[in-house]
Amino acid sequence: MELQDLYGLMDRFAASGLMALEWEREGERVALRKEPAAVGTAPAAVSAPVPQEQKDQGDVVTAPLVGVFYAAPAPEEPPFVTPGAQVKKGAALCLIEAMKMMSEIPAPMDCVVEEILVKDGEAVGYGAPLFRIRRV
Repeated sequence: MELQDLYGLMDRFAASGLMALEWEREGERVALRKEPAAVGTAPAAVSAPVPQEQKDQGDVVTAPLVGVFYAAPAPEEPPFVTPGAQVKKGAALCLIEAMKMMSEIPAPMDCVVEEILVKDGEAVGYGAPLFRIRRV
């Protein structure tokens, strides 16, 4: 299975109402499971809504997949970016780990990182806001 196919499967699973999914083809096996949300609490993927005009302006970078947010390439290394950092399009902003695979999240444009919206090691859901940025 190609990595993009796996990400597509994960995205569809995250958006579905399914709690478990097992898929096997030609010796490859994928098993996905969700933990039910506790009564009275919101699931981890839910975050404060971002006004539509902010999304259109492109000033919020969101998670393209479900996983764990890492601000640095390794625990002993400095973070990829800090608030106030100016970055070029394509530069790494963070990593998201999903199923033991690390995915680098690139800057969508030349920008200044205004705010980091999640904590290192925090679980993020598909579409969760990660960074507030300003175009340069």
